[in-house]
Amino acid sequence: MWFANFFIAGSITMVLPFLSLYIETLGTFSDSYVQQWSGWVFGITFVTAFIFAPLWGKIGDRYGRKKILIMSALGLGFSVFLMSFVTSVLQLFLLRLFMGVFTGFIPMSQALIATQTPKNIAGRTLGTLQTGSITGTLMGPLLGGLLADSIGYATTFQWTSIAVGVSAVIVLFGIKEFKVKDKEESKSSYSSKEVIRHIIQHPLLLMVMIVSLFVQIAHFSIQPILSLYVGELHGPENLAFFSGIAFSAAGLGNLLMARRWGRLADRIGYVKILIILLLMAGIVYFPGAFVTNVWQLVVLRFLLGVSIGGIIPVRSAYIRQEAPISMQGEVLGYNTSIRFLGNIIGPALGGMLAGNFGFSSVFYVTSTLLVSCGIMMFLAMHRHPGAVKHVHSV
Repeated sequence: MWFANFFIAGSITMVLPFLSLYIETLGTFSDSYVQQWSGWVFGITFVTAFIFAPLWGKIGDRYGRKKILIMSALGLGFSVFLMSFVTSVLQLFLLRLFMGVFTGFIPMSQALIATQTPKNIAGRTLGTLQTGSITGTLMGPLLGGLLADSIGYATTFQWTSIAVGVSAVIVLFGIKEFKVKDKEESKSSYSSKEVIRHIIQHPLLLMVMIVSLFVQIAHFSIQPILSLYVGELHGPENLAFFSGIAFSAAGLGNLLMARRWGRLADRIGYVKILIILLLMAGIVYFPGAFVTNVWQLVVLRFLLGVSIGGIIPVRSAYIRQEAPISMQGEVLGYNTSIRFLGNIIGPALGGMLAGNFGFSSVFYVTSTLLVSCGIMMFLAMHRHPGAVKHVHSV
C-alpha cells in the first residue's frame, strides 16, 4: 500500500507545476485570465472531493475498501489521460471536476490499513503509510516539471495516467482485505444518521474533526503566496528553484517525523500528541513573519513539517480507536471532506490576508489559528477525561 500511495500522490502532484502553463497553450489569453482560471481549475477538484468523500467511505464500509481503491485509481487515471486531449479551458475544468469524484484514494487507503491494523500500533502503521504519500508529493512536482520540459504537457498527462494505473494493479494483486469485526461491535453496518450521531456523542472525536478543518486552512493559507514571499526575500534570481526548496522543506520534515510521531502516540495517547503538535506548529509558524532571508524561511518550513507531519496519521489512528470498524470508512470520509473544505478556504484566506495586510499577516493569523486549536483540544481533553483512552488498554 505504501507504493500505491506513493504513485497516487506523485501522479496527482506531477501536473501541478505546469497546470497554469498548460492553460496558456489552450488559447491566446491575458495574464489575469490565466491566473483566474488556474485558481478555478486547481480548486474545483477539492469541491467535488468534499462532496463525495463520505459517500465513498460509506460504500467502502459496506462492500469493501479494496474495491473502492481500485475504482478510485482507475477513475483518476482515466480523467488525467483525457486531460491530454483537451482543446479548451472549460474541458480541462470539467475533467478536474470529474477527477475530484475519485480523489479519495489516500484517505480510503488509510481507512483500509486502519481497520486491518491492531489499535495499539495504528499510529505507527499509519505514520509509515503517510511517508508514501509524502514521498510521492515531494517527487511528483519535480518529475512532472522535468517531463513537461522534455516531452511536452500532453504526453506528461498520459504518462501520469499510466503511473496511476500502476497503483490500481498494486492494490489488485498486492493487497488482501480481511473482514475484521470488533468483539464489542454488535452491528455490521450503520446508517449515515447513526454515524453522525456517533460523532456528535463523542466530543473529542468531534473536536478532532473540527480541528482537521482549521489545520488544513492554516497549512494551505500560505500555499498561494509562498513563491511571492520567497521572491520578496530573495529576489527574482532562481526564484522557481528557491520556491521549490521552501515548498519541499516542509515535506522533508513531514517525511522524517510522521512515523515517529505515530509510534510515540501509540505509547502515550493520540490526543496528547495532537495537542503537542498543534502547539508546536503554531509556535513555528509565527517567526515566519520576521525572517530576513530565504534560508531562515526554509528552516522554519522544515520545522513546520516536523510538527505537521504527525497530525494526519495520529488523527486517523484516533478515529480508528473511537469509531467502530463498520463505520470507520464513513467517519474518515467525513473527516476527509472537512479537510478538503479547508483546502478550499485556506488559499482564499491566505491570498486575501496577503493582499490587504501584507505577507506577515498570514503568519500571524495561521499561528493564532493553530495555537487556538491546541488550546481547544487541551480544554476538551480535560473536560471529557473519560474519552481519553490509553491505547494499550483498548
